Amino acid sequence: MLDPLVPPAHAAVAFEERAELARAEMVAGLEAAGHLQAGPVRDAFLAVRREVLMPQAYVRRSGPDETPPRWDLLDWAVPTDREELLGLLYGGESVLVQHDGEPVLGRVPGTRSGGSMTAMSSTVGMTVALLQRLGLRPGQRALDVGTGAGVTAAVACRIAGDTGVVTVDRDEHVTAAARERLALLGHRPTVVTGDGAHGWSAGADYDRIFVSYAVTRVPEAWSQQLAAGGLALATLSTSSPSWPGLAVLTRTGTGQVRARLEAVRLGHRAGHGWSQLYLKPRLRGRIEAADGGSTDTTRTGPPPEEARGLWLALDHLRPGLVRNRAADHLVIGAPGCGSWVTARPDGSGRWVVTTCGPRDIWAEIQDVAARWQAAGSPSSYRLHLEPDGIQWAGAGHGPAELSWQLPTTLQPAGTVPSPSPEPTLTQQESTP
Repeated sequence: MLDPLVPPAHAAVAFEERAELARAEMVAGLEAAGHLQAGPVRDAFLAVRREVLMPQAYVRRSGPDETPPRWDLLDWAVPTDREELLGLLYGGESVLVQHDGEPVLGRVPGTRSGGSMTAMSSTVGMTVALLQRLGLRPGQRALDVGTGAGVTAAVACRIAGDTGVVTVDRDEHVTAAARERLALLGHRPTVVTGDGAHGWSAGADYDRIFVSYAVTRVPEAWSQQLAAGGLALATLSTSSPSWPGLAVLTRTGTGQVRARLEAVRLGHRAGHGWSQLYLKPRLRGRIEAADGGSTDTTRTGPPPEEARGLWLALDHLRPGLVRNRAADHLVIGAPGCGSWVTARPDGSGRWVVTTCGPRDIWAEIQDVAARWQAAGSPSSYRLHLEPDGIQWAGAGHGPAELSWQLPTTLQPAGTVPSPSPEPTLTQQESTP
């Protein structure tokens, strides 16, 4: 809250100082957690004023299962909103910036009900980790796929320079806001409205490609637009958000594209045109009540969370599963058919396993675990991008090989892609 004894002009200065302090505290927290090291990414996050890129942001006021959902749009221009908005912007979590595809510029703050959030800034810890791995350097060309609030574009501009940065988003309202707010920070990258899966060939080739949403396969344009010696990073996921993978693409000096799929703890959210599975309240209630379940005691426990390569393989070989990470024990459900499994230690070195439904999820886990171990317990997989468009991941060799084919479309089965606009530039922009 503003101090009523402080004149408004002084209060504005005070909040600018508070924002600077919040940035420093956010960076210090990332360093303490081991997410951020000294270098250009750290320097950029200290400098980028998130309150300029996101002067408005949504905070959810309804409960997780309450319908319709309700959000309040906070505004930096409203003094009583600034304290809470600072907490959102520099707290490290994802920041919601667009509701139901609305125009982002010129909005009136207040309550929104129903609908969904259609643009956001990713969690800071994941973003800094990926940007550090990207290793962007001054003078390099960078393609930022999925503009969102413009944070990645701002960091790329500070490190590589504006002229080499292209940021693309399919939503014209998102790109209009990012263009205006990046300019307020002194950055003027090329801002493109279009389908990110197509990249932007006019600015290719790119030394670095950073993708801020999940895909089910690697779009051909990204590998085609990658420069020799270049690196591209993108979350590769299924309809489940529980066990993401990171697609890592490089191009050799001779032009050969090499790719692998790494099992990771966190990934970006689903891209436009499809939504990921979740455990609805009714299914969660059935699981908590063990409604209709069959219980057994076993010495075989579930694989550890750290066996990410196994869980990634399970997600692709036995799709349609979602883990409830809010539970203090293993809880996995299949929303499509209502099957579920729970496993918890009984204190004597054994596990109490309860299963229910047409799918025997526990047996599926054990089967994939055995195959994963036979393949050498991989934490990453070779990612094959064939000339005919077939993409598949695999590890191990011969009879012990563990592999699966990726979908032939960018959306999981059952989702309908929305039409995408052709890439456009404003008259003020020029092709670099």
